[in-house]
Amino acid sequence: MDVTHLGKASTLPASPEEAQLDYVPNPRPGALYLVRFAAPEFTSLCPVTGQPDFAHLVIDYAPAETIVESKSLKLFLASFRNHCGFHEDVTVGIGQRLVEEMRPRWLRIGGYWYPRGGMPIDVFWQSSPPPAGLWLPDQGVAPYRGRG
Repeated sequence: MDVTHLGKASTLPASPEEAQLDYVPNPRPGALYLVRFAAPEFTSLCPVTGQPDFAHLVIDYAPAETIVESKSLKLFLASFRNHCGFHEDVTVGIGQRLVEEMRPRWLRIGGYWYPRGGMPIDVFWQSSPPPAGLWLPDQGVAPYRGRG
């Protein structure tokens, strides 16, 4: 197992492109199961104004041969703090990078973005239909209600 971050001092990557995601062998490669990561305080920057955008991200995946190491994922997600991107590009791009590198059986990401210009934008992407028999719990993020 060759990892960049686990058990080592790490610095925050300057950009998502510079972030190194680590993958380790799946401890239960024959089992069909779901892994969930939630990032309720995700931030990136608006590509037009440069102002911060905030989201609650939920990443669900069914591992194949590897799993993503959580510290490297945390640093990858934090690297978006100085990254300018539309909600759609950021959300789908995170999901696609994980699929391209980890090659899970299945992955979905929900980006529950807080209002920009008075309108919340939620973005959802999945790699394919979920495998038969995989338990898919609700992502558990309530629709935006504002002050009402």
